[in-house]
Amino acid sequence: MHFSNNPKDWSWPFWPVVPLYPYNRRRTLCQEIVKDTIWTFDQMHGILYTIVPIRMTIIKLTGGGLLVYAPVAPTTECVRMVKELVAKHGEVKYIILPTSSGLEHKVFVGPFARCFPQAQVFVAPHQWSFPFNLPLSWLGFPQKRTQELPEDSRLAPFAEDFDYEVLDINLGRGSFVEVAFFHKRSHTLLVTDTILSVPENPPVIFQLDPYPLLFHARENALQVIEDNEANRRQGWQRISLFAIYFRPSALEVTGLGESLSDAVKAPDHSQKAYFGLYPFRWQPNWQQSFHALSGNGRPFVAPILQTLILPQGPRQVLDWADKVATWDFQQIIPCHFDAPIKASPSQFRQAFSFLEKQPSTSKESQPLLEEDCKFIQELEANLLKRGIATPPKEKV
Repeated sequence: MHFSNNPKDWSWPFWPVVPLYPYNRRRTLCQEIVKDTIWTFDQMHGILYTIVPIRMTIIKLTGGGLLVYAPVAPTTECVRMVKELVAKHGEVKYIILPTSSGLEHKVFVGPFARCFPQAQVFVAPHQWSFPFNLPLSWLGFPQKRTQELPEDSRLAPFAEDFDYEVLDINLGRGSFVEVAFFHKRSHTLLVTDTILSVPENPPVIFQLDPYPLLFHARENALQVIEDNEANRRQGWQRISLFAIYFRPSALEVTGLGESLSDAVKAPDHSQKAYFGLYPFRWQPNWQQSFHALSGNGRPFVAPILQTLILPQGPRQVLDWADKVATWDFQQIIPCHFDAPIKASPSQFRQAFSFLEKQPSTSKESQPLLEEDCKFIQELEANLLKRGIATPPKEKV
């Protein structure tokens, strides 16, 4: 795949719909995961330089042609890379939106589909969005080519290559829906948000833009932003703690007065560095939190899902996980953080044991640190108090 050095090729004019970094300029990294069969397309997104990969996966179909799982922004650079695959392996036949509520995934599907007008678009059931519940047609989905995924995966036109299982939890004000796809030939599982794995080193996409890593590698606002491998690794590990826990236990946020005072003295007052504002102080034990999170790359469920979402339907989740675990996959490709994850069906199933009264124990199972999950637990308590969230259902 050929990268473009022309910033015009990275342009994404619809960024105000979901105003996340890197806003109107999105680089794309394509990697071949299984030779002539599976490719991932990574871009970046996040806020306050807390940036993680967002990923599209493309798989070659047995009879020729391509299936796209969870499209990313169809910039000129991205579309050119996809068309290189089309020239070699056949047209984009199917485009899959595998989630119901994730606007950061949904917003790209319509524009992507318009770049490949022969493709059929299949969406997960019970589509909705927050904070605005926008109709799919408003997001550019082609009405004549868009349909809901059949409830029975055997009825899908790509059933020869894929099985899929739908997780659908009614949250009252909407649904949490995720569709796991299993590519039989390559023994690969595709998921959106339910499973993550956090690597020790930053994903390759950051080589195109390491600045977010370097921004978070500093100890205070007065420290010069310096690019080296150690700082990139440190920045990535801190970003991971931010992104997963929102407010990890090893992080202190300085007061406004001290932050403004430091900003005045900071060596870089540019807009890129938020005019010198850096209100973060990391305690010496922050790496302990990261290593518990990373767990040698084991797959796990993000705390926000463990606390707020999946406990709303523990039986549904475990039934779904049991069905997915019957497939003989050897690797998992999620839409965020690391990919591919070398993982077995039993490791996948183990990740959901927190929903069981008597969870099975495993050497590979390393619980997240309780103190790091405290902020999310406090958030849940506040939402329950305000009547915005409903109490979790009893474990199975």
